[in-house]
Amino acid sequence: MKPHRTFPRPEPRRTGNGFIIASMLLSVCILSLIKARYCSAPYGKSRESSELEITMGAIRMLAAKSGDLALKGREDGEDYRLLLEAVSGDKAAMEVKKPVCIETSRRSDVCEAEGDLRVRASAQTIFVDPFLTSQEWKMKPYARKHDQPALAHVKEWTIRPFTEQEAPPSCTENYTVPAVVFSVGGYTGNLFHDFTDVIVPLFITSTRFHGEVQFVIADAKPWWLSKFSLLLKQLSKYEIIDADNDRDAVRCFPRVIAGLDFHKELGVDPAKAPSGYSMTDFKEMLRRAYGLERTRAEPSGDRWDVRRKPRLLIISRRSSRVFLNERGMSDMAMSLGFDVRIADPDVTTDLGKFARLVNSADVMIGVYGAGLTNIVFLPAGAVFIQVVPMGNLEWLARDTFEKPSPDMQIKYMDYRIQADESTLSDQYQKDHPVFTDPQSIHKKGWSELSKVYLENQDVKPHLGRLRITLLEALKFLPHGRKTTTQ
Repeated sequence: MKPHRTFPRPEPRRTGNGFIIASMLLSVCILSLIKARYCSAPYGKSRESSELEITMGAIRMLAAKSGDLALKGREDGEDYRLLLEAVSGDKAAMEVKKPVCIETSRRSDVCEAEGDLRVRASAQTIFVDPFLTSQEWKMKPYARKHDQPALAHVKEWTIRPFTEQEAPPSCTENYTVPAVVFSVGGYTGNLFHDFTDVIVPLFITSTRFHGEVQFVIADAKPWWLSKFSLLLKQLSKYEIIDADNDRDAVRCFPRVIAGLDFHKELGVDPAKAPSGYSMTDFKEMLRRAYGLERTRAEPSGDRWDVRRKPRLLIISRRSSRVFLNERGMSDMAMSLGFDVRIADPDVTTDLGKFARLVNSADVMIGVYGAGLTNIVFLPAGAVFIQVVPMGNLEWLARDTFEKPSPDMQIKYMDYRIQADESTLSDQYQKDHPVFTDPQSIHKKGWSELSKVYLENQDVKPHLGRLRITLLEALKFLPHGRKTTTQ
């Protein structure tokens, strides 16, 4: 129960409250002047928002000193609302208790609050001022909310209000910048999921703060943090907090965002992004992080010579969906005038080094798989050729890599493997459902589909047919247009 205070007769009580309210308003004016003169609002907060916080602080301070329940506020927050309306005149902003967590897309939940927020990362708990909400929330800060196999590797976080019976934990560290809490569990370690589940959503969520944001990373893997350290430093100026190794620290923030906003696979929707950010802005961040020199796929200088040949990068694979005639592909491409490079991203530990190799390419070709995620490093105007294995996998190729390409200013092409170009012809008879009824394999679920068409299929493109595709790719490049005029 709340402590109750006895009051004298009504007339003296009104006088006392009048004095308190007058003192409160005077204090608000003084604090507002001090705030305006000496303090800058963090992370671009509006003047109205800052003044509202000052007002709240004054109300709470005076309420604590006076012990007046009318100022402390009843359980429903009505007195706070009335007082704030009287001071600010902004009724629209006076929703005292509002939802903290929302579903931002079919893939992500994001919990966000401002005020007195305390993060005990080792316990996966965020304490919220009860003025904001009386509801407790539980969520997993990873952008695959309905994918149970992924979420099995992501710890659950709790967002809960302080209670009157239990004092909030004392702050061990105080911050003036907001925090973004997210997990790198799930499917990370696969480059496609690294980018589409974490890196791109993190850009969407945090780039608005221009580096003035603190990352609290759950389910952290040291090798993952090292691999993407240059990208993380582009988005935050501060050392990462490893949530799982934060012991009993209680870190207090003025604003906390738990979870990352997701728009689409490997993509940013400018209509939903803060300040209209797009994949063009994302790629600019990548250029800064890794020192990528080429913004566009075009030759330099006026003369055409061997140093300025269009470069073809063949993405090599070692275990499945392997190009069995890689050397023949390379020789044929060189006969067309390409400078050819062959590289396997899985054997390269330095992401920046591989990013620079990709950025040097004008055309990139590879079989469907995580390695094709490297298209994010291609310069604008480059051509990307996705080799689609047998098995009616066009939908998979479309959703993962074809759809994102235009937003990256990349020309997309595909090369679809036929039965006699696939090692499936060596494993099954021509009348087997693997060839005649692929959908019957699909209906057995992802595990069977992956086993048959992805894990146990290598490819050998016909060089004559592939030659036609590469000649078409050349037509989209300034290099190709230049050769036709000489």
